[in-house]
Amino acid sequence: TDEIMQQEIRPLVAVDIIEQLHRQFAILSGGRGKDGAPIITFPEFAGFSDIPDEDFLNVVTYLTSIPSLEAASIGFIIIIDRRRDKWSAVKASLTRIAGAFPGNLQLVFVLRPSRFIQRTIADIGIKLYRDDFKMKVPIIMLNSVSDLHGYIDKSQLTRELGGTLEYGHSQWIHHRTAIENFAMTVKTTAQMLQTFGTDLAETELPNDVQCTEELLSAHSDHHGKLKDELKLAVKQGATLLTCIREPVTRSANSRLSPDELENVATVERLLAQLDETEKAFDQFWTKHHLKLEQCLQLRHFEHDFREVKLTLDNLMETQAGFADIGDSVTRVENLLREQKHLEEKGQEPLEKAQSLALHGEQLIQNNHYAVDSIRPKCVELRRICDDFTNETKKKYDILGKSLELHKQLDKASQWCEAGIYLLASQAVDKCQSQEGAETALVEIEKFLVTAKEHQLSNPKEFYNQFDMILTPEIKANAQRIVQKLEDVQEMFDKRQVSLKKLAAKQTRPVQPVAPHPESSPKRASPKITRPAAVGRMSYSENLRKRGILLVSVTIISCFEDLSSGSGPQSPKCCKDSKNKIHIINELIETERVYVEELQSIIEGYASEMDNPNLVHLIPSALQNKKEILFGNLPEIYDFHNRHVGTGGCPVIFLKEIENCIENPELLARCFLKRKEDLQIYEKYCQNKPRSEALWRQCGDSFFFQECQRKLDHKLSLDAYLLKPVQRITKYQLLLKEMLKCSKNSEGTAELEEALATMLDIIKSVNDSMHQIAITGYEGDVSELGKLLMQGSFNVWTDHKKGHNKVKDLARFKPMQRHLFLYTKMLLFCKKREENTDGHEKSASYSFKNSLKMSTVGITENVKGDNKKFEIWYNGREEVYIIQASSVELKNTWISEIRKVLTGQLEACR
Repeated sequence: TDEIMQQEIRPLVAVDIIEQLHRQFAILSGGRGKDGAPIITFPEFAGFSDIPDEDFLNVVTYLTSIPSLEAASIGFIIIIDRRRDKWSAVKASLTRIAGAFPGNLQLVFVLRPSRFIQRTIADIGIKLYRDDFKMKVPIIMLNSVSDLHGYIDKSQLTRELGGTLEYGHSQWIHHRTAIENFAMTVKTTAQMLQTFGTDLAETELPNDVQCTEELLSAHSDHHGKLKDELKLAVKQGATLLTCIREPVTRSANSRLSPDELENVATVERLLAQLDETEKAFDQFWTKHHLKLEQCLQLRHFEHDFREVKLTLDNLMETQAGFADIGDSVTRVENLLREQKHLEEKGQEPLEKAQSLALHGEQLIQNNHYAVDSIRPKCVELRRICDDFTNETKKKYDILGKSLELHKQLDKASQWCEAGIYLLASQAVDKCQSQEGAETALVEIEKFLVTAKEHQLSNPKEFYNQFDMILTPEIKANAQRIVQKLEDVQEMFDKRQVSLKKLAAKQTRPVQPVAPHPESSPKRASPKITRPAAVGRMSYSENLRKRGILLVSVTIISCFEDLSSGSGPQSPKCCKDSKNKIHIINELIETERVYVEELQSIIEGYASEMDNPNLVHLIPSALQNKKEILFGNLPEIYDFHNRHVGTGGCPVIFLKEIENCIENPELLARCFLKRKEDLQIYEKYCQNKPRSEALWRQCGDSFFFQECQRKLDHKLSLDAYLLKPVQRITKYQLLLKEMLKCSKNSEGTAELEEALATMLDIIKSVNDSMHQIAITGYEGDVSELGKLLMQGSFNVWTDHKKGHNKVKDLARFKPMQRHLFLYTKMLLFCKKREENTDGHEKSASYSFKNSLKMSTVGITENVKGDNKKFEIWYNGREEVYIIQASSVELKNTWISEIRKVLTGQLEACR
């Protein structure tokens, strides 16, 4: 039906009636009457009466359609040349024209037969039959062309009618067909460009480098072909224009007829239309080509990111495996060399990561459309690089301390060996004399002086210095050396007592014996008790006076704490306890800073909007929009600093956290008790897009600059308005760290529950942010029940009813859809990214379809792909094949959907 209608309304063109036009029974010479009326001439034609009515009507209709509407509205002048014919021919011509002429008539001129008899008959006939012709315009009978010249200027008549107008019928037909062909070319070209533009706009961007390159190449090739078509069409129009203007070009005295001038205007208009179409197409192609190139840049960036990230993860895993701190100087030096090798090995991946992060930032600076995807990856790369660098520095620090400790232990051990050798080398017979005893005492005193070079004034400093590396093995080694030091010191003490007695008085000679050192006492080290503070200081002073090395003094002090029960029970326990306190302190300090920042925003910005002295600085776009800009920030501040909770009891979240410093295990209860109150962050995050849009509109106003100046803030307001979003995510990170330090201890279950609560709040906030971006859904999403899950998937559809080609297409071409699972409905949306006033793109979700959960079924496994599952509707009338990005994500969604279906089944029962 459409084809038939198009055929009916399509105007005639020359090629449709080319044979009839060549017969030349009617021509449009291009002449005009004195008032500009177009002239149609019916020259002498022997078989005029034999022309079929359809052919006559087609030719006359076509000729009347050529002049402009302005010229045609004046009316047509008809000239019928029948000088060589009979009255019957005149009558037949007038009758046919009167009955079939489709345009407005102004005048009809008839050149009557030239023969006397036929002229007489014509005069009589016109008088008798004038009324029969039913023409409302005058019919003027002329005897000769001279009479015609009295009505129409000679310059507007062809040579056959005694005029000077140049007219060639074949050339006229050639021009008409060329113009109409060119018009069709312009129309076809414009349609091709529009179709190509529509295809480009609807193209889904690929997810990998190869497909993106292929798509870019295909589109570029198609674009090149269309540009060639455009150039060809422009060339065709220019050539046609030259042909029409050829008489004027050939002779300066020549003038174009009005019809030829209209032809020139038509071609020029078509060329202008082509030029506008080409400009619009080039502008669109530039944007699309840029997007494809940016997509290819993004895919390359993502590919490089995955490779670099894998290398860095392996590097970090290797680094994490270097947990050994060594048990000797040689071992520690080997570990340092291995660490140095790992550092050198990591330089290339780190440089690649930094270069890739820099490349990502350059893409962002160049207004790349995927800023939200690129920026987190740049941050992640720099974080891993910083983590590796910091961890490397930490490893060097630990190994450096380990090397220092083992060197000190080795020195202490060597000192003991040297002391034992000294004692052994002092011959007993030489020490019997006063001089020999004094010489031996001097040797011992000189040796004991060397111990003071390794002393510290405070033993605790040693423990703090080496706390991180005091493993059980190192402690055992240190304890052994300490025992050795005590034994050697005791040996020196006994030797000194003996030698002093010998030096004080002369004893009787004794029988010489072979020299040997006094044996070390074979006993356990004496039990060290923890004296009072004063006694403990005197004990340490005593140790220092006796020349015990730094190692012995410090480790004995450490062992005192261990034996008395006041020190850490084990390295891990000590570290975990300290970490807990550190985490609590960090939480409290950051909470205080956070509360102060909230207060400064409310008092320094929000309250100032009501300050009459600053009203003149507030832009009109910001008037009465305080709640949009700040959201429920005052409510958040009240919760943290001076809030009345859900039970009506006063709540100061900051104070509750501060109370946990004495008992860190109570921290989890704070979050569990306030999980309902923490839902206020969801409202704030939902308003954040509106707030950001308003800030982009008014952020550079003098009002905000003045407020920032008064507060002496280095950052503008928008940075502080981001604090609540950052804070709600910070809690779960601190709870994770707290949980790491509390494994298998009291309060672990509550910490896990608190962490799960905070993660659930963050998920709820995130889901709600996506939910408010749904567009096109005519219902109320609040009536769909709780939002359980949301995420992006590949979706195929299959329908029992429908064309086979549609089914085939559905099997092979997935749709990118963002699914929202509610307790009552499953929504299918298309994710779109829109520019917001030239800033970063924001996502919206265009509603496409929905399924009632009460009428769906689910098939968990789809043959051939463990990431796919089926959701079918109305007894498999419609089937949706859904592909997740991972098996874990698929299983999570299936589990949640089954919970909904099970709940519905239980409700029905």
